[in-house]
Amino acid sequence: MGADGSPGRLGMAAAAFTSNARNPNLRQAQLSFLGAWTAEWAFTVALGIVAYRDGGAVALGLVGLLRMVPAALLAPLLSPIADRGRRERVLVLVSLVRGAATGGAALVAALGGSAFVIYVLAVLSTIAATLYRPAHSALLPSLCHTGFELASANVVRGLLDSAATLVGPLLAAVLLQFTGVDVVFAVAAAASFVAAALLAGLRYEAPPRPSAPSRPNLVREGVEGLRAVRGSRDLTLILGLAAAQSFTRGALTVLSVVVAIELLGTGEPGVGALMTAVGVGAVLGSLAASLLVGTGRLGAWFALGVALWGAPLALVGAVPQESVALVLLAFVGVGNALIDVAGFTLIGRLAPDEVLARVFGVLESIVAVSIGVGALAASLIGEWLGIRTALIVVGLLCPVLAAASWRRLRVLDRSVGALDSDVERLRKVPMFATLPLPSVEQLVRGLERVTTRGDDVVFRQGDVGEHYFFIESGEVDVVGDGRVVATLGPGEGFGEIALLRSTRRTATVVARSEVNLRSLTADRFLCAVLGYQPSAKEATVAVDSMLERYEPKDPL
Repeated sequence: MGADGSPGRLGMAAAAFTSNARNPNLRQAQLSFLGAWTAEWAFTVALGIVAYRDGGAVALGLVGLLRMVPAALLAPLLSPIADRGRRERVLVLVSLVRGAATGGAALVAALGGSAFVIYVLAVLSTIAATLYRPAHSALLPSLCHTGFELASANVVRGLLDSAATLVGPLLAAVLLQFTGVDVVFAVAAAASFVAAALLAGLRYEAPPRPSAPSRPNLVREGVEGLRAVRGSRDLTLILGLAAAQSFTRGALTVLSVVVAIELLGTGEPGVGALMTAVGVGAVLGSLAASLLVGTGRLGAWFALGVALWGAPLALVGAVPQESVALVLLAFVGVGNALIDVAGFTLIGRLAPDEVLARVFGVLESIVAVSIGVGALAASLIGEWLGIRTALIVVGLLCPVLAAASWRRLRVLDRSVGALDSDVERLRKVPMFATLPLPSVEQLVRGLERVTTRGDDVVFRQGDVGEHYFFIESGEVDVVGDGRVVATLGPGEGFGEIALLRSTRRTATVVARSEVNLRSLTADRFLCAVLGYQPSAKEATVAVDSMLERYEPKDPL
C-alpha cells in the first residue's frame, strides 16, 4: 500500500492483469490479438526469407514497400466500416481473410510456385492486418469503464503483442531449422483462424453507433478521421512520432536480415534470433509497463519508448558483435512495449468514439507507409553507405524527435489527468457508472461550468428543462410546492426528471451557499443515458425513486 493507503505499484500492476482476466469479453479479445499477431510476426520472418532468396537485400526492401503501400492507401477507406455497428464482426472477417491468404501462400510455397504469387498474397494479408488493429483498438474502450481499465487493457495487449513478437519469430526460427517457409505460412494461417473463432464468441452490449448510410461514401467517411487528427495538436504529435517509430521498424525488417547474414555471419536462423531478442525485451518491457498504470505520465513514457526504438540500432552499428546486438535489440522490444501501452491509451482517450476506428485507421496507414519507406530506405542506405552507417543514420531519428517533443507530451499528461478527474466525478452518479468509458468521456467534454451564490435559483418549478446539473462543490436545496424535499451535495446531480420524462421542472433548486456546478445540455445527456440500456435502466430507477419521495401536486 502507498503512504495514503492507496494500492502500491505492484498492487496496481496486479490489478491491471486481473481486470482483464475477470472480464470474459476482454479476455477473449486479448487472446484473439495474441493469435493474430503471432501469425503476423511468423509470416513476416518467412516472407523475408523468401524475398532475400529471390533477390537479396534490395528485393527484401522492395517487397516490404510493395506490401505496405496498398494497405496504407486502403486503411483509412476501410476503417469507417468498424465505426458502424459491432466492431468484433469486422475483426472476425479480417481474421478469416488473413488466414485464407496466408494459407494460400503456404500452398504455393509447398508446391514450389512463383514467389510473385506469394508476394500478392502477402499484400492481401497485410491489407487485412492493417484493418485489424484499428478495429481492435476501437473495440477495447467499449469493453472498459474507466481510464485505468483501458490503460490496463493496453498493458495486457502490449504484453501479448510482445509475446507475439517473441513467439512468432522464435516459432519461425525453429520451423525454418527443421522444415521450410511453407510450414511457417501454414502455422500462421492456423493462428489467424483461431483469432477469428475467439472474436466470434464475444457477448456484450455495444454502445449505439451510426448505422450504415443508404449511400455509403467511404472516401468522405475516411476523411473525417483525417480531420479529427488534423484538428487535434496532440493527436498529430502522437501520430507523427508513431511514423518515425514505424520508419525505424520497417528499416529493422531489412537490417535484421542483412546484419545477421552479412555483418554477424549467423545465417538465416540468426534473423529469427535477432527478432527473438526484440521479443524478449518486449515481454520484459510489458511486464515493467504494468507498473506504470495510473502514473499519469503516459506521454513521457511514450517519448522514452520512441527513443528506445532507435538508439539501440545506432549502437549496434557502432559495436557490431552478436552478443551486443542481441542485448541492444532487447531494448528495442522494451521501447515497443512502452509505445503500445502509452500510445494506444492516449489515442483512445483523445479521439471521439464515433470516429475512433477511423483515427486508428489513419494511424495504421501512416504506420504501413512508414514501414515500407523505412524498409526501402534502409536497403538503399545500406547499399550506398554500408550497413553500419545505415544502422547509425536510421537509429538516430527516433531519439532526436522524442527529445524535441518532450515538453508538449508532458503538457498532454496534465490534460489527461484532468480528464480522469472529471470521469471519476461523473462515475459517482449511478446512471453514469454503467456507461462505457467513451460515453463518459463524451459527457465530460460537453460539461459547462456554472457558478452560483447563496440563495441563487438554479431553476424553478415549472420551468422548461434544458440542462442536467452535477455538483462539484457546495450544496443545494430541492424545494417542491414550497417545502425542502432534499439537500444535495458534491458528487450528486439533479435536473434529470424533466429531461427523461419530457416534462417541466418538478421542483425548484436553490443554492445554499456558493456552488460550483457542471451542466450538460439535454441532447448530450439523453444521447448518452438513453443510448445505452444499462444506464437507461439506472436512470429509470433513480427517477422513480425520486418521484416516490416527492411528486408535484399539480401535473406539469
